[in-house]
Amino acid sequence: MSQTLNETPLGSRLHIAIFGRRNAGKSSLINALTNQRAAIVSDVPGTTTDPVRKTMEILPIGPVVIIDTAGIDDTGQLGRVRVERTLRVLRQTDLALVVLDPTAGVDGYEEDLLARIRERGVAAVGVVNKIDLHPDDGELVAWARERDLPVASVSALTREGIELLKQRIIENAPSGWAQPTILGDLIAPGDVVVMCIPIDKAAPKGRLILPQVMAIRDVLDHGGVAMMARERELPHALATLERKPRLVVTDSQVVLKAGSDTPEGVLFTSFSILFARYKGDLGELVRGAKAIWRLRPGDRVLIAEACTHHRQPDDIGKVQIPRWLRHAAGGELDIQWSSGGDFPDDLASYRLVVHCGACMINRQEMLARIEQARRAGVPIVNYGVFLAAVHGVLERALEPFPAALHAWRENDG
Repeated sequence: MSQTLNETPLGSRLHIAIFGRRNAGKSSLINALTNQRAAIVSDVPGTTTDPVRKTMEILPIGPVVIIDTAGIDDTGQLGRVRVERTLRVLRQTDLALVVLDPTAGVDGYEEDLLARIRERGVAAVGVVNKIDLHPDDGELVAWARERDLPVASVSALTREGIELLKQRIIENAPSGWAQPTILGDLIAPGDVVVMCIPIDKAAPKGRLILPQVMAIRDVLDHGGVAMMARERELPHALATLERKPRLVVTDSQVVLKAGSDTPEGVLFTSFSILFARYKGDLGELVRGAKAIWRLRPGDRVLIAEACTHHRQPDDIGKVQIPRWLRHAAGGELDIQWSSGGDFPDDLASYRLVVHCGACMINRQEMLARIEQARRAGVPIVNYGVFLAAVHGVLERALEPFPAALHAWRENDG
């Protein structure tokens, strides 16, 4: 069952980012693609300062996010900041549109951009814009083809060539862009999945948090039966079933109690561990958990959250995880925090990164953060894996995922 445009969370959409020089027509292009005035258009160079996002649907791909960025040739101190933000968008890009401007030609800016795109393994399409003003596009088309860059010639102003560009996007969307199922591969039609969902101060009033909602939807999409209970009612809920459920999924903060209440022979895990696999590399995050007990007083640790939210008195990232970290290290630590898109460029000074479940960012961004930590030689773990590990139930929570369980059990020497 496919999800409609309004039902699909931003983090689960194909991310298409538009890159190019100032005044190359990037903002006009996003308006033409979405058939809306999503971005401000002006002849003044540098009008776009921060990335602008707009959602739309491109069939048969489905719901996508189109991202407009500042010019790669921006200058001055503020311009350099804009370029840095533009290049940072590559971390979350599934498909890059490289806009070529006939009035400016191509040189080192485009060459460097294309090299960065390919270094990250991101799919790309070239877009020769402004053919209404410069119909002779042969030189730029040849430049793109010499670099094995699929290309479409368009006029963002008149919309000529926009349908061809959409076809190029469809043809070149990475085959593996779609995220794996959250838990659908763990169940068969008719299987019961029991979800342990605490209702605490951090839960939005009258609503469930996004990972819980997405997991419930995934159960329904795969023909399963979703059953929900708070941690206090979990034993009663399990007792009312005529046969054992296929899977019990719990919130990480009650993983110990839920694990003890789940009968042997029933698969058991947490929402955050499911998202560690759905949004990232579960094996790498499991290996990162081993570094928890290698921490020593004074070590530097980064706690990273992909969203910003009002913190509660016993906040998991600000209070609970630091408490467990200090306990594991046997003393005080130098704990730093980041939130939203402010993930540090330099991780070398950290001994461990503890990341949230990443429900608010896409898979590409989370994989980029994991790869950044790996290159820096810094272990990285997510909240759910961390909490299951410090509570001593990680092996049980990894039983549905044999490869990750092996990564936990393997001897690192």
